[in-house]
Amino acid sequence: MKLPRRNFLHLAAGAAALPAASRIARAQAYPTRPVTFIVPWPAGSTTGVALRPLVAASEKHLGQSIVYENRPGASGTLAPAQMAKGARPDGYTVGQIPLSVFRAPFLRQTTYNPVTDFTYIIRVSGYTFGLVVRSDAPWKTFQELLADAKANPGKISYGTSGATTTNHITMEQIARLQGIKFVHVPFKGNVEAVNALLGGHIHAVPDSTGWAPQVNSGQFRLLVTWGASRTKSWPTVPTLKELGINIVVNSPYGIAGPKGMDPIAVRVLHDAFKKGMEEPVFLAALEKLDQEILYQNSADYHAYAMKQIAEEKRVVEELGLKEE
Repeated sequence: MKLPRRNFLHLAAGAAALPAASRIARAQAYPTRPVTFIVPWPAGSTTGVALRPLVAASEKHLGQSIVYENRPGASGTLAPAQMAKGARPDGYTVGQIPLSVFRAPFLRQTTYNPVTDFTYIIRVSGYTFGLVVRSDAPWKTFQELLADAKANPGKISYGTSGATTTNHITMEQIARLQGIKFVHVPFKGNVEAVNALLGGHIHAVPDSTGWAPQVNSGQFRLLVTWGASRTKSWPTVPTLKELGINIVVNSPYGIAGPKGMDPIAVRVLHDAFKKGMEEPVFLAALEKLDQEILYQNSADYHAYAMKQIAEEKRVVEELGLKEE
């Protein structure tokens, strides 16, 4: 049966409009239920101090609740690996991506590839790192600690939030440049490391500003920070560069989901988190931690990730850290 030409043209036009209508429907529909936000560190971590307020601030802009979940393990890489392998790319599962996610494939065999297995949504911030000792420790400066470590190889121990985390890698770089030998003690998170230092079980903690309460109360002494310039909160403490160690570390992090996410969901999530980053509650959390906003949009964050993955490969090979 032949259709009249006019009817045929109406049908053809309707069919052509279907993809556009489908895109509009998806844009209007997403999100229709809560979004799960995964933080790959233990509860109480420095990361959580920043990201819990961000999640809370972003909910009202998303129009749905965001369920915050701590899923620690494997130096911040376990949860992202699980997300890459098992989460649907529907926009309802996202999480923080620390630099250790970029580094892990060059250390050991992983179930994910950071180049292809994530949809990079937004870069958020970075950490302010520094090394602390107890206030009754014999070292008044970082130079004194380095001199002691050089004179007594294997004497000074330090605790981190896990093997091959940024703080561990940086300490290995410092040791290599200075020709010294530290003893590394990995913990499940920075809370455990801080408690171990309080108890006198280790000598130092190089980490992000989870140690701030102990420094401000006089329990810990901050010897050095790792940024490009001195911190706002502790302006009398020198940087590594000031001490002649040419290292600057702030370990930027962002938010991503599994590969193949709908661009509409990516845009909605980006916009909600970007507005959340501008809320006073999040800005106050960053100020408390002496962190800065390091915002990048989805395209720029993807490009940054690709560049940083190559840099992590270089560092792992330079330090000979690949696990056999």
